[in-house]
Amino acid sequence: MIKKVPFCKVVCDGNELKYITEVIESGWLTTASKTTEFEKLFSKYVESKYACAVNSCTAALHLGLEALGVQRGDKVFVPSLTFTASAEVIRYLGADPVFLDVDYDTKLITPEILKQAVEENPDIKHLILVHYGGHPADLIREKGDGILDICRANNIKIIEDAAHAFPAKIGDKFVGNIGDVTCFSFYANKTITSGEGGMLTTNNEDIYKRVKTMRLHGINRDVWDRFTSDKPSWEYDVVAPGFKYNMPDVTAAIGLAQLERAEDLRLGRQKAVELYYKHLSGLDMVDLSKNTVPFEDHAWHLFTIVLNEKSKIGRNKFIEKLSEKGIGTSVHYKPVHLMTYYKEKYGVQSALSNTEKIWNGTVTLPLFPSMTEEEVIYVCDTIKEILK
Repeated sequence: MIKKVPFCKVVCDGNELKYITEVIESGWLTTASKTTEFEKLFSKYVESKYACAVNSCTAALHLGLEALGVQRGDKVFVPSLTFTASAEVIRYLGADPVFLDVDYDTKLITPEILKQAVEENPDIKHLILVHYGGHPADLIREKGDGILDICRANNIKIIEDAAHAFPAKIGDKFVGNIGDVTCFSFYANKTITSGEGGMLTTNNEDIYKRVKTMRLHGINRDVWDRFTSDKPSWEYDVVAPGFKYNMPDVTAAIGLAQLERAEDLRLGRQKAVELYYKHLSGLDMVDLSKNTVPFEDHAWHLFTIVLNEKSKIGRNKFIEKLSEKGIGTSVHYKPVHLMTYYKEKYGVQSALSNTEKIWNGTVTLPLFPSMTEEEVIYVCDTIKEILK
Protein backbone atom coordinates (compact mmCIF):
# COMPACT_ATOMS: atom_id res chain seq x y z
CA MET A 1 0.00 0.00 0.00
CA ILE A 2 1.38 3.41 -1.04
CA LYS A 3 1.51 6.06 1.66
CA LYS A 4 2.11 9.77 1.24
CA VAL A 5 5.11 11.03 3.17
CA PRO A 6 5.90 14.67 2.32
CA PHE A 7 9.45 15.95 2.28
CA CYS A 8 8.56 18.63 4.80
CA LYS A 9 5.54 19.53 6.93
CA VAL A 10 5.38 22.82 8.81
CA VAL A 11 4.14 22.61 12.40
CA CYS A 12 2.30 25.79 13.49
CA ASP A 13 0.16 24.65 16.41
CA GLY A 14 1.47 27.03 19.08
CA ASN A 15 0.75 30.74 19.58
CA GLU A 16 1.21 31.72 15.92
CA LEU A 17 -2.41 32.77 15.34
CA LYS A 18 -2.65 34.54 18.71
CA TYR A 19 0.44 36.66 18.06
CA ILE A 20 -0.55 37.44 14.46
CA THR A 21 -3.94 38.64 15.73
CA GLU A 22 -2.21 40.89 18.25
CA VAL A 23 -0.19 42.46 15.45
CA ILE A 24 -3.25 43.07 13.27
CA GLU A 25 -5.21 44.54 16.15
CA SER A 26 -2.30 46.86 17.01
CA GLY A 27 -2.66 48.62 13.67
CA TRP A 28 1.10 48.43 13.04
CA LEU A 29 2.11 45.64 10.67
CA THR A 30 5.71 46.43 9.80
CA THR A 31 8.80 46.40 12.03
CA ALA A 32 7.70 47.23 15.58
CA SER A 33 7.31 45.71 19.05
CA LYS A 34 6.99 42.05 17.98
CA THR A 35 10.18 42.26 15.95
CA THR A 36 11.97 43.87 18.89
CA GLU A 37 10.71 41.15 21.22
CA PHE A 38 11.75 38.43 18.78
CA GLU A 39 15.27 39.89 18.63
CA LYS A 40 15.50 40.10 22.40
CA LEU A 41 14.33 36.53 23.04
CA PHE A 42 16.41 35.05 20.21
CA SER A 43 19.51 36.76 21.54
CA LYS A 44 18.75 35.42 25.00
CA TYR A 45 18.27 31.91 23.59
CA VAL A 46 21.63 31.68 21.83
CA GLU A 47 23.30 33.82 24.53
CA SER A 48 24.62 36.44 22.11
CA LYS A 49 24.86 40.12 23.03
CA TYR A 50 22.97 41.33 19.97
CA ALA A 51 20.41 40.07 17.46
CA CYS A 52 19.05 41.86 14.42
CA ALA A 53 15.97 40.54 12.60
CA VAL A 54 15.88 40.78 8.82
CA ASN A 55 13.72 39.50 5.97
CA SER A 56 15.92 36.52 5.03
CA CYS A 57 19.12 34.70 5.88
CA THR A 58 20.47 35.96 2.56
CA ALA A 59 19.96 39.52 3.80
CA ALA A 60 21.72 38.64 7.06
CA LEU A 61 24.70 37.20 5.18
CA HIS A 62 24.90 40.27 2.95
CA LEU A 63 24.72 42.65 5.90
CA GLY A 64 27.23 40.60 7.86
CA LEU A 65 29.82 40.61 5.10
CA GLU A 66 29.32 44.34 4.56
CA ALA A 67 29.73 45.05 8.27
CA LEU A 68 32.91 42.96 8.35
CA GLY A 69 34.38 45.16 5.65
CA VAL A 70 34.32 42.87 2.59
CA GLN A 71 34.97 45.01 -0.49
CA ARG A 72 35.27 44.74 -4.24
CA GLY A 73 38.23 42.60 -5.21
CA ASP A 74 38.41 40.73 -1.90
CA LYS A 75 38.24 36.95 -1.79
CA VAL A 76 36.11 34.95 0.62
CA PHE A 77 36.34 31.26 1.52
CA VAL A 78 33.03 29.39 1.19
CA PRO A 79 32.14 25.70 0.76
CA SER A 80 30.70 24.75 -2.61
CA LEU A 81 28.29 22.30 -0.95
CA THR A 82 25.75 24.92 0.04
CA PHE A 83 22.78 26.90 -1.22
CA THR A 84 23.64 29.58 -3.75
CA ALA A 85 22.94 32.39 -1.24
CA SER A 86 26.16 31.60 0.63
CA ALA A 87 28.17 32.53 -2.46
CA GLU A 88 25.96 35.11 -4.15
CA VAL A 89 26.23 37.54 -1.22
CA ILE A 90 29.98 37.64 -1.84
CA ARG A 91 29.30 38.77 -5.38
CA TYR A 92 26.85 41.43 -4.15
CA LEU A 93 29.88 43.24 -2.75
CA GLY A 94 32.05 42.70 -5.83
CA ALA A 95 34.20 40.14 -4.01
CA ASP A 96 35.04 36.65 -5.27
CA PRO A 97 34.25 33.28 -3.69
CA VAL A 98 37.03 30.77 -3.22
CA PHE A 99 35.26 27.43 -3.04
CA LEU A 100 36.40 24.85 -0.51
CA ASP A 101 35.84 21.11 -0.40
CA VAL A 102 34.14 19.45 2.57
CA ASP A 103 34.65 16.29 4.57
CA TYR A 104 32.78 13.39 2.96
CA ASP A 105 31.46 11.94 6.23
CA THR A 106 30.15 15.18 7.78
CA LYS A 107 29.72 17.39 4.69
CA LEU A 108 31.44 20.19 6.59
CA ILE A 109 34.58 22.28 6.26
CA THR A 110 37.08 20.87 8.76
CA PRO A 111 40.06 22.55 10.43
CA GLU A 112 42.34 20.47 8.22
CA ILE A 113 40.61 21.62 5.03
CA LEU A 114 40.71 25.24 6.15
CA LYS A 115 44.35 25.06 7.22
CA GLN A 116 45.38 23.85 3.78
CA ALA A 117 43.26 26.54 2.10
CA VAL A 118 44.90 29.25 4.22
CA GLU A 119 48.36 27.99 3.31
CA GLU A 120 47.42 28.20 -0.38
CA ASN A 121 45.61 31.57 -0.02
CA PRO A 122 47.32 33.48 2.81
CA ASP A 123 45.80 36.83 1.81
CA ILE A 124 42.14 35.79 2.28
CA LYS A 125 40.67 37.27 5.45
CA HIS A 126 37.01 36.14 5.47
CA LEU A 127 35.29 32.76 5.76
CA ILE A 128 31.63 31.85 5.32
CA LEU A 129 31.25 28.69 7.37
CA VAL A 130 28.17 26.56 6.65
CA HIS A 131 26.70 24.35 9.38
CA TYR A 132 25.34 21.82 6.91
CA GLY A 133 22.09 20.05 7.74
CA GLY A 134 22.10 21.37 11.30
CA HIS A 135 25.43 19.75 12.22
CA PRO A 136 27.70 22.44 13.72
CA ALA A 137 31.13 22.63 12.16
CA ASP A 138 34.26 22.01 14.21
CA LEU A 139 34.76 25.59 15.35
CA ILE A 140 36.09 24.73 18.79
CA ARG A 141 38.33 21.85 19.81
CA GLU A 142 39.60 21.05 23.28
CA LYS A 143 43.21 21.02 22.06
CA GLY A 144 42.82 24.49 20.55
CA ASP A 145 43.15 23.59 16.88
CA GLY A 146 39.58 24.20 15.73
CA ILE A 147 38.39 26.44 12.90
CA LEU A 148 38.06 29.39 15.27
CA ASP A 149 41.69 29.04 16.36
CA ILE A 150 42.93 28.88 12.76
CA CYS A 151 40.93 31.97 11.87
CA ARG A 152 42.13 33.95 14.87
CA ALA A 153 45.74 33.01 14.17
CA ASN A 154 45.43 34.20 10.56
CA ASN A 155 43.25 37.28 11.15
CA ILE A 156 40.29 35.72 9.34
CA LYS A 157 36.78 36.91 10.19
CA ILE A 158 34.10 34.21 10.41
CA ILE A 159 30.54 34.62 9.23
CA GLU A 160 28.57 31.51 10.13
CA ASP A 161 25.81 30.45 7.74
CA ALA A 162 23.55 28.82 10.31
CA ALA A 163 20.47 28.63 8.09
CA HIS A 164 20.21 24.95 9.09
CA ALA A 165 21.55 25.20 12.61
CA PHE A 166 19.06 26.50 15.12
CA PRO A 167 19.16 25.37 17.83
CA ALA A 168 22.59 23.73 17.74
CA LYS A 169 25.50 23.71 20.18
CA ILE A 170 29.25 23.20 20.20
CA GLY A 171 30.20 22.13 23.69
CA ASP A 172 28.53 24.58 26.05
CA LYS A 173 28.07 27.32 23.44
CA PHE A 174 25.14 27.80 21.09
CA VAL A 175 25.75 28.40 17.41
CA GLY A 176 25.14 32.15 17.29
CA ASN A 177 27.53 32.96 20.10
CA ILE A 178 30.88 31.83 18.69
CA GLY A 179 32.04 33.44 15.43
CA ASP A 180 32.12 37.13 14.49
CA VAL A 181 28.69 37.02 12.86
CA THR A 182 26.07 34.26 12.65
CA CYS A 183 23.14 34.22 10.23
CA PHE A 184 19.94 32.19 10.66
CA SER A 185 17.04 31.39 8.35
CA PHE A 186 13.34 31.20 9.18
CA TYR A 187 12.26 30.16 5.68
CA ALA A 188 9.16 27.95 5.46
CA ASN A 189 11.00 24.61 5.73
CA LYS A 190 13.58 25.59 8.35
CA THR A 191 13.89 24.36 11.94
CA ILE A 192 11.75 27.25 13.12
CA THR A 193 9.89 29.36 10.59
CA SER A 194 8.33 32.75 10.13
CA GLY A 195 7.42 32.04 6.50
CA GLU A 196 10.28 34.22 5.34
CA GLY A 197 12.85 35.87 7.56
CA GLY A 198 16.28 35.71 9.12
CA MET A 199 18.33 36.79 12.10
CA LEU A 200 21.89 38.02 12.51
CA THR A 201 23.62 37.61 15.87
CA THR A 202 26.93 39.01 17.06
CA ASN A 203 28.78 39.95 20.22
CA ASN A 204 30.39 42.96 18.53
CA GLU A 205 28.59 46.25 19.17
CA ASP A 206 30.07 48.01 16.13
CA ILE A 207 28.92 45.23 13.82
CA TYR A 208 25.44 45.29 15.37
CA LYS A 209 25.09 49.06 14.96
CA ARG A 210 26.22 48.90 11.33
CA VAL A 211 23.83 46.04 10.51
CA LYS A 212 20.90 47.75 12.25
CA THR A 213 21.50 50.91 10.23
CA MET A 214 22.07 49.20 6.90
CA ARG A 215 19.04 46.89 7.13
CA LEU A 216 16.71 49.88 6.62
CA HIS A 217 18.02 52.33 4.03
CA GLY A 218 20.96 53.55 6.11
CA ILE A 219 18.63 55.56 8.35
CA ASN A 220 20.23 56.53 11.63
CA ARG A 221 17.11 56.22 13.79
CA ASP A 222 14.83 53.30 14.52
CA VAL A 223 11.45 53.81 12.81
CA TRP A 224 9.47 52.21 15.64
CA ASP A 225 11.18 54.42 18.22
CA ARG A 226 10.35 57.51 16.17
CA PHE A 227 6.68 56.69 15.95
CA THR A 228 6.28 55.68 19.60
CA SER A 229 8.04 58.71 21.04
CA ASP A 230 5.97 61.13 23.18
CA LYS A 231 7.77 64.05 21.56
CA PRO A 232 7.91 65.11 17.92
CA SER A 233 10.59 62.89 16.39
CA TRP A 234 10.02 62.94 12.67
CA GLU A 235 13.54 63.97 11.70
CA TYR A 236 16.14 61.41 10.72
CA ASP A 237 19.32 61.25 8.68
CA VAL A 238 20.64 58.81 6.09
CA VAL A 239 24.24 57.98 6.93
CA ALA A 240 24.89 55.26 4.32
CA PRO A 241 23.26 53.81 1.17
CA GLY A 242 21.54 50.97 2.99
CA PHE A 243 19.13 48.23 2.00
CA LYS A 244 15.48 47.27 2.55
CA TYR A 245 15.97 44.19 4.72
CA ASN A 246 13.79 44.76 7.80
CA MET A 247 11.47 42.09 9.25
CA PRO A 248 7.75 43.00 9.54
CA ASP A 249 5.91 42.39 12.81
CA VAL A 250 3.52 39.88 11.19
CA THR A 251 6.54 37.76 10.32
CA ALA A 252 8.10 38.21 13.74
CA ALA A 253 4.84 37.12 15.39
CA ILE A 254 5.13 33.69 13.76
CA GLY A 255 8.81 33.50 14.64
CA LEU A 256 8.09 34.27 18.29
CA ALA A 257 5.59 31.43 18.53
CA GLN A 258 8.03 29.04 16.87
CA LEU A 259 10.88 30.15 19.13
CA GLU A 260 8.83 29.20 22.18
CA ARG A 261 8.75 25.58 20.94
CA ALA A 262 12.17 25.39 19.27
CA GLU A 263 13.50 22.56 21.44
CA ASP A 264 10.28 20.53 21.16
CA LEU A 265 10.43 20.86 17.37
CA ARG A 266 14.10 19.87 17.37
CA LEU A 267 13.38 16.85 19.56
CA GLY A 268 10.63 15.72 17.19
CA ARG A 269 13.11 15.74 14.31
CA GLN A 270 15.73 13.97 16.42
CA LYS A 271 13.35 11.10 17.19
CA ALA A 272 12.77 10.59 13.48
CA VAL A 273 16.52 10.70 12.82
CA GLU A 274 17.23 8.10 15.49
CA LEU A 275 14.82 5.77 13.71
CA TYR A 276 16.49 6.47 10.36
CA TYR A 277 19.88 5.50 11.76
CA LYS A 278 18.44 2.40 13.37
CA HIS A 279 16.82 1.12 10.17
CA LEU A 280 19.33 2.27 7.53
CA SER A 281 22.70 1.70 9.20
CA GLY A 282 23.14 -1.82 7.83
CA LEU A 283 22.84 -0.94 4.13
CA ASP A 284 26.18 -1.37 2.35
CA MET A 285 25.16 0.77 -0.62
CA VAL A 286 24.17 3.77 1.51
CA ASP A 287 26.55 6.11 3.35
CA LEU A 288 25.02 7.93 6.30
CA SER A 289 26.42 11.17 7.69
CA LYS A 290 28.82 10.86 10.59
CA ASN A 291 27.98 12.95 13.65
CA THR A 292 30.77 14.52 15.68
CA VAL A 293 28.45 16.14 18.23
CA PRO A 294 25.89 14.58 20.60
CA PHE A 295 22.47 14.05 19.03
CA GLU A 296 20.96 16.65 21.37
CA ASP A 297 23.41 19.32 20.13
CA HIS A 298 22.45 18.81 16.46
CA ALA A 299 19.62 20.91 14.98
CA TRP A 300 18.55 18.10 12.59
CA HIS A 301 17.33 20.24 9.74
CA LEU A 302 18.20 17.69 7.05
CA PHE A 303 18.67 13.94 6.92
CA THR A 304 20.74 13.02 3.88
CA ILE A 305 22.05 9.74 2.54
CA VAL A 306 24.60 9.15 -0.20
CA LEU A 307 24.25 6.23 -2.60
CA ASN A 308 27.78 4.90 -2.96
CA GLU A 309 29.50 2.86 -5.69
CA LYS A 310 27.88 -0.36 -4.43
CA SER A 311 24.41 0.86 -5.38
CA LYS A 312 23.01 -0.68 -8.56
CA ILE A 313 20.69 2.27 -9.10
CA GLY A 314 21.63 5.88 -9.76
CA ARG A 315 20.52 8.77 -7.59
CA ASN A 316 18.02 10.25 -10.05
CA LYS A 317 16.27 6.93 -10.71
CA PHE A 318 16.25 6.24 -6.97
CA ILE A 319 14.42 9.52 -6.37
CA GLU A 320 11.90 8.66 -9.09
CA LYS A 321 11.13 5.33 -7.46
CA LEU A 322 10.68 6.95 -4.04
CA SER A 323 8.29 9.43 -5.63
CA GLU A 324 6.28 6.58 -7.14
CA LYS A 325 5.81 5.31 -3.59
CA GLY A 326 4.55 8.70 -2.39
CA ILE A 327 7.78 9.76 -0.68
CA GLY A 328 8.96 13.34 -1.08
CA THR A 329 12.69 14.02 -1.35
CA SER A 330 15.12 16.76 -2.25
CA VAL A 331 18.83 17.12 -3.05
CA HIS A 332 21.17 19.30 -0.93
CA TYR A 333 23.00 20.47 -2.96
CA LYS A 334 24.20 20.73 -6.48
CA PRO A 335 27.60 22.33 -5.77
CA VAL A 336 27.71 26.07 -6.39
CA HIS A 337 30.90 25.81 -8.45
CA LEU A 338 29.01 23.63 -10.96
CA MET A 339 26.24 26.20 -11.46
CA THR A 340 26.36 27.97 -14.82
CA TYR A 341 27.19 31.45 -13.56
CA TYR A 342 30.08 30.36 -11.33
CA LYS A 343 31.36 27.79 -13.81
CA GLU A 344 31.53 30.38 -16.58
CA LYS A 345 33.06 33.08 -14.39
CA TYR A 346 35.56 31.04 -12.39
CA GLY A 347 35.95 27.77 -14.29
CA VAL A 348 35.48 24.26 -12.94
CA GLN A 349 37.59 23.48 -9.89
CA SER A 350 39.10 19.99 -9.84
CA ALA A 351 40.06 19.85 -6.15
CA LEU A 352 36.55 19.46 -4.74
CA SER A 353 36.40 15.67 -4.99
CA ASN A 354 34.37 15.03 -1.83
CA THR A 355 31.84 17.71 -2.75
CA GLU A 356 31.26 16.19 -6.19
CA LYS A 357 31.13 12.66 -4.80
CA ILE A 358 28.44 13.74 -2.35
CA TRP A 359 26.52 15.55 -5.09
CA ASN A 360 26.52 12.54 -7.40
CA GLY A 361 24.84 10.28 -4.84
CA THR A 362 23.06 12.43 -2.29
CA VAL A 363 19.34 12.31 -1.47
CA THR A 364 17.62 14.23 1.30
CA LEU A 365 14.89 12.19 2.96
CA PRO A 366 11.69 13.48 4.62
CA LEU A 367 12.21 15.03 8.04
CA PHE A 368 9.84 17.15 10.12
CA PRO A 369 8.88 17.44 13.80
CA SER A 370 5.54 15.63 13.52
CA MET A 371 6.94 12.72 11.50
CA THR A 372 5.65 9.44 12.92
CA GLU A 373 7.48 6.19 13.49
CA GLU A 374 5.20 4.58 10.92
CA GLU A 375 6.22 7.17 8.31
CA VAL A 376 9.95 6.74 8.98
CA ILE A 377 9.72 2.94 8.79
CA TYR A 378 7.73 3.19 5.55
CA VAL A 379 10.49 5.33 4.02
CA CYS A 380 13.20 2.94 5.24
CA ASP A 381 11.37 -0.18 4.05
CA THR A 382 10.82 1.42 0.65
CA ILE A 383 14.52 2.27 0.37
CA LYS A 384 15.47 -1.33 1.19
CA GLU A 385 13.02 -2.61 -1.37
CA ILE A 386 14.40 -0.33 -4.09
CA LEU A 387 18.03 -1.17 -3.33
CA LYS A 388 17.75 -4.90 -2.89
